[in-house]
Amino acid sequence: MSLLAGAAAGPDGQGRGAGRRGAAAVHRKACRTTKGGARVIASVRGEVLEIALDHVVLEAAGVGYRLNATPATLATLTRGAETRLYTAMIVREDSMTLYGFADTEARDLFGLLQTVSGVGPRLAMAVLAVLEPEALRKALAESNVAALTRVPGIGKRGAERMVVELRDKVNLVPVQSGPPGATSAPVLTPVRDQVVEALTGLGFALKQAEPAVDSVLAEQPAADTSTALRAALGLLGKNR
Repeated sequence: MSLLAGAAAGPDGQGRGAGRRGAAAVHRKACRTTKGGARVIASVRGEVLEIALDHVVLEAAGVGYRLNATPATLATLTRGAETRLYTAMIVREDSMTLYGFADTEARDLFGLLQTVSGVGPRLAMAVLAVLEPEALRKALAESNVAALTRVPGIGKRGAERMVVELRDKVNLVPVQSGPPGATSAPVLTPVRDQVVEALTGLGFALKQAEPAVDSVLAEQPAADTSTALRAALGLLGKNR
């Protein structure tokens, strides 16, 4: 999947070239070099063009960057507003994928989670979708395997391995508060369908997701997508 979501064309018809030049400029400013020599984009600042269930598109210098994000991060964004997201870039043979976070703590925890055997970007994002940074720290510090197994894809053995490998390391990640939440973009399709789709994308079975969402919406019929998703995640976590 490309991390570039598209470029805006200017009135002179040079949008593509200008977008490429702009992208290069943004890349030069935002990149840093790791010990291994790989260059990664550390953050992206720009206008919020699109907010979806699992990603956001930010336009910077005429180029739209697609960043995968958790419900908690997406809930802080407003379409049309300018924002900065801290990023991690995963490079594969056939793709480059950006992951966006409201603060550096969540980004660094995302990287730390992937040091555990068997944990890749998708599972690390699922962990942060179910357990926000403070809850994750608490679960690791208290060896709370039950809390970790709330995450789809993490069984008891995986949770135990995560505790052993990260219990001490997690304290090396600085605690940082993110910006206050903001109203999310208007829902364009039924809330129920969006939330069910998001839950199945996180690894929950359809037969688990649908009853959870129905229960949440029965109690909160006016809930928007972000609110309903977080409530459903909490409900599913209690039932695991």
